[in-house]
Amino acid sequence: MGGRGLPAAPSDSAAAPERQSWRERLGALRNLPPFLKLVWKTSPALTLSQALLRVVRALLPVAALYVGKLIIDEVVLLVQAPRAAEDLQQWLTSGLLDRIGWLLALEFGLAVLSDILGSAVSLLDSLLSERFSNETSLRLMKHAATLDLEDFEDSELQDRLERARRQAAGRSSLIGQLFGQAQDVVTVASFAAGLLLYAPWLIALLAIALLPAFIGEAHFNAQSYSLNYARTPERREIDYVRQTGASADTAKEVKIFGLNGFLIERIARCR
Repeated sequence: MGGRGLPAAPSDSAAAPERQSWRERLGALRNLPPFLKLVWKTSPALTLSQALLRVVRALLPVAALYVGKLIIDEVVLLVQAPRAAEDLQQWLTSGLLDRIGWLLALEFGLAVLSDILGSAVSLLDSLLSERFSNETSLRLMKHAATLDLEDFEDSELQDRLERARRQAAGRSSLIGQLFGQAQDVVTVASFAAGLLLYAPWLIALLAIALLPAFIGEAHFNAQSYSLNYARTPERREIDYVRQTGASADTAKEVKIFGLNGFLIERIARCR
C-alpha cells in the first residue's frame, strides 16, 4: 500500500488559479489545428459526416425564417386582396390558399428535419467522442510504457499523467462543443448575410448582442481550466485515498492499523 507518487498534504487554502492574459488565451488557439488533425485521424468518415450535417442544420434556421417571411407576405396579400370567397369552403376550392398551404407544410418540414438532424448529430458526437477518447487513452498508455519505473516515483510526473488522463476525457466533450460553435458561426454568418440585404444596420446590433457572450464564455472557460490545472495534486490525492480506504485489496491493512480516521481526515483536507 505504498504511496507512490502521492503528493504532500495540501494546505488549508486551495491553490488559486493563475490569471491568464487575453494574449495567452488567444495563443491557446494554436493547439486547435493539431487537435482537429487528431479528430480527423480518429475517424475521417464520422468527422466529415458530422461536419456536413452541422452545416445543413446551421442553415435551417435561416431557411425557416425566410419561409416564415413568405408566409407573412402571403397572408398580407390575401388580407389586402378583394374578397374572393364568402366562407372557408369557397376559400379552399378557389385555390387561393394553395400557396400558403405549401409554405406552411414546408415550414413544418424544416422543423421536423431540424429535429432529425439534431438527433443524428448527437449520435455522431457520441460515436466520434468515444473513438477519440479510446484513441487518446491508447496514445497515453503507449507513452507511459516508455517510462522507467523510477519516473513513476516523481509526483510532478504523476500530476502530468493525471492531467493528461483528465484532458483525454475532457476532449471528448470538447469535440461536440467545438463543432457546435462552428455551427453557430455558420448560422450567425447566414443571418448576417440576410441582414445585409434587408437591414444592414442590424448587423451592429447583432455584434453587440454576441460580443458579451463570447467574452464571458472565454473568460469562464479559462478560469475553469486554470482551476482544474491548479487542483490536480489535490484531486489525485483524493482518488488515491478513496481507493485506499474503500478497496478490498487494502481493507486488511486499513483495519489492522486503524487508518480509517487518518484517511477520512486527508480527504476532508483536500476538499
